[in-house]
Amino acid sequence: MNAVEIQTHARKLYDAHGTKALAEAAQMVRELEQRGEKKLVEDWRRIQSALQQMRGPNVS
Repeated sequence: MNAVEIQTHARKLYDAHGTKALAEAAQMVRELEQRGEKKLVEDWRRIQSALQQMRGPNVS
């Protein structure tokens, strides 16, 4: 996936799952790792990163 596709997918995931989107992405990474889907794992890790950037820094 290119950068635009990653951002689009992250936004759709966030819109669908809200604050649980990051957990959904992490679960997908685990499932893909178990299946040996290395290319898809890389894409989903990039989606995780995009979600973390969208969320911004934690404020206490």
